[in-house]
Order: sequence, then structure tokens, then C-alpha cells
Amino acid sequence: MAKSITKIVVTLIIIAILGYTAMFGLSLSSLQIPIKFSSVLDDENGIRKGFDLTGGSVIVYEAQSETTPSQEAMSTVVDIMYKRLERLGFTEATVSKQGDNRVSIEIPSVTNPDEAIQILGATAELKFEDSEGKEVLTGKDVKDAKAMYAPIDESGISKHYVELSLNSDAQAAFYDATTRMSQKAEGENFIAIKLDDEVFSQPRVQEPINSDTAIISGDFTAESAKDLATTIKEGQLPFKLEVAERRSSGPSLGESALESCLFAGLIGLIIVLIYMLVMYRLCGFVADIALIAYIVLFALVMAATRANLSLPGIAGILLTIGMAVDANVIIFERVKEELKAGKSTGAAVNAGFHRAASAIIDGNVTTLIVAVVLYFFGTGTVVGFATTLGIGIILSLFTALVVTRFLLGAIFDLNIRNPYLYGLSKSKKAKEGEADV
Repeated sequence: MAKSITKIVVTLIIIAILGYTAMFGLSLSSLQIPIKFSSVLDDENGIRKGFDLTGGSVIVYEAQSETTPSQEAMSTVVDIMYKRLERLGFTEATVSKQGDNRVSIEIPSVTNPDEAIQILGATAELKFEDSEGKEVLTGKDVKDAKAMYAPIDESGISKHYVELSLNSDAQAAFYDATTRMSQKAEGENFIAIKLDDEVFSQPRVQEPINSDTAIISGDFTAESAKDLATTIKEGQLPFKLEVAERRSSGPSLGESALESCLFAGLIGLIIVLIYMLVMYRLCGFVADIALIAYIVLFALVMAATRANLSLPGIAGILLTIGMAVDANVIIFERVKEELKAGKSTGAAVNAGFHRAASAIIDGNVTTLIVAVVLYFFGTGTVVGFATTLGIGIILSLFTALVVTRFLLGAIFDLNIRNPYLYGLSKSKKAKEGEADV
């Protein structure tokens, strides 16, 4: 019994410490441990708020071209600008075409427009380096990069690849580099493609290339080939861009709207906690503790990863809270069914968890797949929604199948085995057994 009480107390203490860390942050530097946890209330180091919640900067660029840019060229600029921001962690930023020759960019949290311009302009330094670390080409040497799908060898089978077009001045340097690399041993015969010193690809050099075009082949899909081509083109925009407009903007929803949203979520949470306690009694009490643990863990993960949070992201949080509660409801209903069938309390709890586990996992995994797809193929606030949804699903599974079961098992070991406390109505009778959870 003492062991069970210790388990419960230690669990509650851990949840309390994690809750304190989520609200106020925690640094272990005084203990010579280089670990720091940011608070969810820390706007600088914690959760990043989306444009609709915190405002930011709006920058409008205008293409400087003798003729009206093509729609394809403008789409390329939009992709390049968004990928720049995405690599810097601004997944909630929005980039859109405005008219025939303008691009509008909204960057959340950055309230100084000049700082926003610096963020966009100080990135995207493209380099091609050989295995010896020698610079071969830069972004200005690349005329274009296209994702292609066609036969590239004698087999005649079409494959996805990236075709580079080089400026005439760069052809000699590229020929010299590919000649040297083609003579290197396997594993050293590559040219690395770097953007802001981050390696995006290391294609091997099979033979010298004395041409203004080069092919990068491999196990590409249509999407990965397009991503690499766009990454290369980040180092050289199709045309020069000039700032046509810059301004700071307040949150589109306003502080009062955010407070109303959080208040409504709090009221809903309290109602759910009371409902679970009334409907499932002792099991409901355990579920409430698990739900609080879920919220605390969610806040810690969001702050630690500096996730972007917008109104769709808040919707994702509220949705996963409902999913976390739903998982416990499924478990407890299975337990009640087993008790009604005449099983002992211990056997009913065991069977209830066993029967509910597969249904909970299946339902959550399918939703998690949707979240992953939205994250990798979505943009802007869609990514924020997918992030909160994915984190919430994983944590709801953990709290329902691990935390709830752990606490319920510890309580059962205290010899609290009245079927009524486990959700069975007084009109139903069940055996009280001695089986362990």
C-alpha cells in the first residue's frame, strides 16, 4: 500500500513541477547543468504567436523587370521567399502574389519592418563546394534550376531529376571542379550544394562536365526534385526585387479576441473535468489528472520547440483535448461493460484497457497521418494547425494508455475495488476480485 501511495504522490509532484516549468520556465544552470526550459508566456524564447494573434510586419516587394514577369516567375519568387522564412522558423508567415508584379509577405512577431527586410535579405547564400571544401560556384553563377521528368540514360526510362543552367563565365570553373572530383575515390567524389552553410544535396560526380547545363539525378520524387530546384534558385531570384511598401501591423484578431478564445477554452475544460468526475467517479478523477498532465506536457513541448501558434493552431489544441478525453471515455466504457458482464474489478479494468487500446490507437494513428500530410504539404496557418494536432495526438495516446493506466493501477493496489467507483451504477452488481491491474 505504501508503495502505491508513493507512486501516486510522486506522479502528482512531477506533474506539478512540469506545470510550474510550463508557466514560469526553469533553468538548471545553477546546478552546472546546461538545460533551460522556456515558459509558454515568454514571447521571445517560448511559443511564437501567429500574425493573427500578435501582429508583425508586412513587406511588399515589386519585381524590377523590363517586361511584366510571367506567372511562373512570380510563383518561383513566392516559393523562394516562403522557403527562406520556413527555414528560419517562421512557418506561420504568409507569402502571396499581389497583382502582376508584386509579392506581399506577412511575418508574425517581427514588429520592426526594417528587421523583417533584413531577415529576408540576409539569407539565401548559395554555394557549391567540392569534397575538399573549395568553393566551386555561387548563386550568381546559376542561371536556372528546373525539376524535370524524362529519360536520362540508355534505359529510356523516365526519371525525376534537376537540370542546372550555368552562366557562361562559370562553365570553365565547373569543368575544372568536376574533372578533379571525377578522379576522386568513392565517397569523396561529390560537390555539395549548400544554402546558408546547410548541405541540401551532395551529388556524386561521375565524369567531367564541360557544358553550361548539368543534371543532378538520384532517387528523386516529383516533390523532392522540385524542392531541390527551388532551394538552388533561392540563391538567385529570377529578377531584382525592391521594397514597394513596408509597415507594421497589429493582430488581426486583437488581444480581446485571444482572451475570449482562451476563456472559452478554459470554461470548456472545467466542464469536461466535472463531467468526467460525475460520470466515471474514481476513473473520472484519474482521467482528470491525466488530462491536466496532457495539457502541461503539451505546453512544455510547444515552448521547447518554439512552435508557431495561431487561431487554427488553438483549434488544433482544443480538438486534441477532446480526443484525449474521448480516449479515456472509450476505456472506461469498456471497463463498465466488463463489470456488467460479472467480472471482478481488477479483471474488468485489465480487459477494458486491452479492448480499448486497439480502437484508440487505430483512430489516433489515422488522424496523425492526416496531420503529417498537412504539415509537409501545407503552408502558413495550415502548418500551425498540423503541428498542434500532431503533438496533441501523440501526447493524448501517452496520457490515456500510460498515465491513466499507471494511476488507476496504483489506486487499485490501495484495495479500492468497489465497482461503483469504477463507473458501474448501483443497480448493477459485479464481483469484487483480487486481480491486479
